[in-house]
Amino acid sequence: MVSQYAGLPGGVAVSHLRVYDWPAADGLHGGTPHMHLTCSEGYVVTAGHGAVQTLTASGYEVTPLAPGTVAWFTPGTVHRLVNEDDLRITVLMQNSGLPEAGDAVLTLPPEYLTDPETYAAATVIPADAPREEQARIARARRDLALEGYRALREAADDPAALAAFHRSAAALVEPRLAAWRERWLRGARAAAQATGEQLDRLSEGDVSYLAEAAVRAEQPSSHGKFGMCGWLDVYALP
Repeated sequence: MVSQYAGLPGGVAVSHLRVYDWPAADGLHGGTPHMHLTCSEGYVVTAGHGAVQTLTASGYEVTPLAPGTVAWFTPGTVHRLVNEDDLRITVLMQNSGLPEAGDAVLTLPPEYLTDPETYAAATVIPADAPREEQARIARARRDLALEGYRALREAADDPAALAAFHRSAAALVEPRLAAWRERWLRGARAAAQATGEQLDRLSEGDVSYLAEAAVRAEQPSSHGKFGMCGWLDVYALP
């Protein structure tokens, strides 16, 4: 019986993001365009200004971001964060932080999306590399992803181009789906199941599970990690 769920409400996760201020070839500053396949993601803007560029089957959009803005998008949304003035965001992630734990494919040119090994060679940042080298790799993969992103934007009126990227992304992540399912089972599904069981027990007049109440608090487990969109402060949550 799952009477209490220990993770954040609903099985979500959070991180604090300082969007990259690195300039790109188009003169804008910001992060790496990418897409999630099974997770929605939300932004709570806490400081600065900027925008998120998005590309879906419905077309290209730009959503301005300012302090107080809450914006979110569903799986399949290609998104690129643009930093106009020290943009800082608290990121809300579905499925216990899966968006930062594998559920993301960068918009690299098609020749880098052919197999997991080729993709990894262009995207993985070694954890033991010097920080300067990590920054170089993060910026290089950002610029490479922008090449593929520009091609997708230029073909925004052709659904076949985005559909081809979707198929390539799905093939890349297929070997990891079993692990993703386990994360979902332990997280979002367990949270929903706990609520269902609590409702059942309340309907029976059983309030004993309320005696199991607990309070938890965490500080970031790491600061300034090189993420896809910027420097991350991340939490090691249940």
